[in-house]
Parts: sequence; C-alpha cells; structure tokens
Amino acid sequence: MNSESPTVTPPRTVEAAVPQPRLMSLDALRGFDLFWILGADAVVYALGHLTNVAPVRLLVAQMDHSAWAGLTFYDLIFPLFVFITGVSLVFSLSKTLAKHGRAAAVKHIFSRAALLFALGILYNGGLSHAWPEVRLAGVLQRIALAYAAAGLLFCFCNYRFRSHVGISLLAIYWALLSFVPIRNLALDRATLAAHFGTAQPTPEQVRQLYENTAVKVTGRFEPGLNLANHLDYRFLPGAKYDTYWDPEGWLSTLPAISTCLIGVMAGCCLRRTDRSDRQKLKRLIVTGGLFLTLGYFWGTDFPIIKKIWTSSFVLVAGGWSILLLALFYYLIDVRRWRGWCQPFVWIGLNPITLYLATALINFSRIAEHFAGGSVAAFFDAHLAPGAGNLLLACVTLGLLLTLARFLHRKQIYLRV
Repeated sequence: MNSESPTVTPPRTVEAAVPQPRLMSLDALRGFDLFWILGADAVVYALGHLTNVAPVRLLVAQMDHSAWAGLTFYDLIFPLFVFITGVSLVFSLSKTLAKHGRAAAVKHIFSRAALLFALGILYNGGLSHAWPEVRLAGVLQRIALAYAAAGLLFCFCNYRFRSHVGISLLAIYWALLSFVPIRNLALDRATLAAHFGTAQPTPEQVRQLYENTAVKVTGRFEPGLNLANHLDYRFLPGAKYDTYWDPEGWLSTLPAISTCLIGVMAGCCLRRTDRSDRQKLKRLIVTGGLFLTLGYFWGTDFPIIKKIWTSSFVLVAGGWSILLLALFYYLIDVRRWRGWCQPFVWIGLNPITLYLATALINFSRIAEHFAGGSVAAFFDAHLAPGAGNLLLACVTLGLLLTLARFLHRKQIYLRV
C-alpha cells in the first residue's frame, strides 16, 4: 500500500501536498465501533435473556472479551479505534502540513495527545482517589501514545521507514516476551489468592513472594505470567486495572503503535489520487486478507491475546479492521449508500464526547424514569419475561443516540 508517487521526492511531501475531502466512511466506521460499547451490547444481552435462538446466542457470545487467548468481536473494538485513529491522522495532519507546515503539525500532535491522556485519567476517575490509587494507564491514554508516535512518524518519515518501524515493533515485542527471563510467578489475583489462602493478600506479601521466587522461565504468555505483566508490576506507577498489572500497560503499548501505523498505511492508500476506487479496494482487501493469514499463523506460536496486545493480535485485528474499512468505504463513499449509516456518523463525529458522557452520566438511570417500574413490569407480564430489560436497554441506547444527533445538528463537536 505505497502512498507516495515515485516521481516526487521526498515522499512525505506527496502525503501532505493535496488535502483530501473528509470521508464519511471513516466517521461511520468510528461510530459503528463505539456504538457497541455505548449501549448496543446491553441491548444484545437483554435480547439474549429474552430468547435463546442460535443467532442471538452467537451474537451474545461476541459481546464479551475473550477470557485470555482468542478473539471475539468485542476484542476488536479497541484496536479498531486505534486503527481508525491512524487512518484519520493521515487526512488531518496532511491538511495541517499543507497549510501551516511541520512545526504546527507537531504542536498539534503533542497538544492532542496530552489532552487525550488527561481525559483518559479523568475517565478512570480522575483525582477522586489519593495517590497511588490514581490509574495512569487506560484506553484513551493508549490511544494518545499510539497517536503521538504514529503522527510524528507520519510527519518526519516516509512510507518505507514507517513500515519498517511497524514491523520492527512487532518483532521486538515478540522477542522480548519470548526470550527475556521472568520469575516463575503468575501475578494473577486468583492464583495469588489460592497461594495465600485469602482473597486479598497484602502488597507486602506479594512483594516478598515475588522477590523470593528464584526460578526463571521464558516464553510464557499466561495471565500474570509474562514479561509485560511483570514489568507493569515492577515499574507501572499508580493503580492497575488488574491489581498487579494493567491491560493498557507501557510495554504492550509498543505493538499498539503498530496498530496505529497500519491505520496510517490504509489512510495513505485511500488518499492516493493516482488510483481508482476499485484499485484502492482491491489493495485493502488483499492486504487485510494477508494480515489475517499471517496473524492466525503467528498465533500458533505467539497466541492472539488482547490483554497484552500480542503481535499476532495486532495482525489479526489489523486485518479485520482493514476489511471493515474497505466495506464501509465501498458502501458509503463509492456506492454512496448513506441513509443507513447516519446514526453511526453522529457518533463518529463526537466519539470522545460520547465516550466520556457514559462515564459521567448514568444513562441507564435516566432511562428508568421513562421505561422502568410499572412500564418494564407490563412488558415482562404481557410480552415475555425479560422484555422490560430489553426496553430499558433500548431506551438507554436511544438516549445516547438522541444526544449524538443533537450535538451533530447543533454542530457541537469536541475536537481532540
């Protein structure tokens, strides 16, 4: 997916030379991605309690993360957003580079990353807890770091160098987790609780057990027994999501940068003016299929694990992300079938606002004022048990979509 014209040097000049119009497919795909965690997953769960038909059971099974190794649709939501961030930065930074130059683009990258990182801490609870109970790692923080790294590479490096960086990060991460020795101790809550005979061993107990574990192992990828988790335990400050380590820890952010760079590669493909839509789609589909093949093959040696963002996970998630982008691009920007995707566009134009809103506003509680109590009980009694919960889930999602539509109609956007 080479993004530069061979007749012009340096290559990065071509990437910034001709600003391209905004692609509705990007906004729609971003909105589709967030749609599920903003309330659509709750609708699916409620539907699963209402009926036990096979298609619904299959859909419900995809609405939860894999316990550890493996990949569900829900596991794809986060890397898909990181991927779309990479696609989008190609268009936004190209415009900034063309109009204001590299210095302005770098300033934009750092300011946006810093704001995203701060909003991530706010989403995690902000400073409501005393240090060290403040969680520094998180979803928005990882997006901020991946965006900053990919954005700087886009501004200063050509396609070939960025590709080498993306591949090298995956190879280095695999080598680190495979060959660097770690203590033979699973820093897992269930394992440690069984060892100490208490659900919550003290930090001092765990520290002494960790330091007294002399046996070293390599090539382990179990929960709490891998290099990424052990480095989180030793060096990641603040609170950790899984007590002893964090799924958005520092080391596993390295392959997440590759996820964002895959998005940059796809964005450069879409920006090319010397290729037809048919050629772009063909390249996206072939590349997506190749990533899936390589990722699943690599997964036989380096398992596909979202919680430590393994290199095989990056390739598989990247492959599915590219194919979804190709599908949305074909339907929305090539065929211009746009009526069905408007709710996704509303969400996609205000993703951070709506994501933060779910942390700050209890939409489920508000929905109960409209469809709870006797209303939900009536649906349970006259339709089927569980129909009331389905109604509440639909009203909750409807409130979020109403907010998204209102913000869009008033052209209120949180541009981060």
